[in-house]
Amino acid sequence: MIQPVILCGGSGTRLWPLSREQMPKQFLRLTSSKSLLQQTLDRLEGISTTPPFIMGHQAHRFLMAEQLREANQAGRIVLEPEGRNTAPAIACAALLARAVGDDPLLLVLPADHVIGDVSAFQQSVEWAVPLAEQGYLVTFGVVPTHPETGYGYIACGDALEKGYRLASFIEKPDAERAAQLLEQGDTLWNSGMFLLRASTYLEQLADLQPEMLSACRAAVDGAHSDLDFLRLAEAPFQRCPANSIDYAVMEHCRFAAVIPLDAQWSDVGSFDALWEMAAADEAGNVVQGDALLHSTTNSLVMAEHRLVTTLGVNDLLVIETSDSVLVAHRDQAQHIKQLVAVLASKGRHELQSTPQVHRPWGDFQAIDSGER
Repeated sequence: MIQPVILCGGSGTRLWPLSREQMPKQFLRLTSSKSLLQQTLDRLEGISTTPPFIMGHQAHRFLMAEQLREANQAGRIVLEPEGRNTAPAIACAALLARAVGDDPLLLVLPADHVIGDVSAFQQSVEWAVPLAEQGYLVTFGVVPTHPETGYGYIACGDALEKGYRLASFIEKPDAERAAQLLEQGDTLWNSGMFLLRASTYLEQLADLQPEMLSACRAAVDGAHSDLDFLRLAEAPFQRCPANSIDYAVMEHCRFAAVIPLDAQWSDVGSFDALWEMAAADEAGNVVQGDALLHSTTNSLVMAEHRLVTTLGVNDLLVIETSDSVLVAHRDQAQHIKQLVAVLASKGRHELQSTPQVHRPWGDFQAIDSGER
């Protein structure tokens, strides 16, 4: 049996002002009427699985619960007191599975990806199962379609059944290096998705990251139920080193494998990715909301609350929300995180939340706020 582990703790800073700390991109309806989290849960249908673990920040607990309820999906919501990256989250999921005597294959999926070809995704999962059962830690490498500077890459080694031995990880390249990697033909985009046996992962952590495993074990041992949530023990989890599974385990593991994934995948990591995924008009523009574009080409315009117009511009991102407007050249889409850092240094509240505030009983929107 496969135990899905949905990593729901991402921040999505490159999609500001749509994505905020209190409403990050996994909860947004960016590409359909369903949120990215709900789409992630949907694509498990057809795979023989147990109800998923939803690993997320405690601040988002009611968002997670409401989106599961809205989608009529079951799942165990596990709350992290603070973000500690992917390696500890997966460790806690593995420990929770082992605590009830199970030793399942963990299918680790970020909650904020889009996959256009679900059947191809499920085929790749099926190909990965024999390798995971043999003790390999399997990741999924996306077949690249163009030179991409926003993703890390995976170098493939010797052939291994339907996949390859994982030779190495390659950091996000510049444009020239990305073109070289595409031409080589033996590299894949790093998707951040995995299939691995719970006990095998824990054994690797014991060898490579014993301090992390000790902290996660204490956090799980001290976990307690709170309504429909399971809260990890706060003090030990906060002591846990923060690290990704790539750096903490996969780069050092002798039994790492990669399965190719050719399924119209995107991590929706930037507005440029949104533009590429959507159906553009004859001028290359993608428009959402009330917008009028004149003498404008190859632009993404998203209007949430008012009319947005453009005139005589090209290759722009124009993102309008109720309290913030972003205007940027499309070639700067990957650098919005730098703008977010500047806003954070100035203490701008627009990074944390929108005027719409979510509560267990629903939501409300602040109409006006002023001194006194």
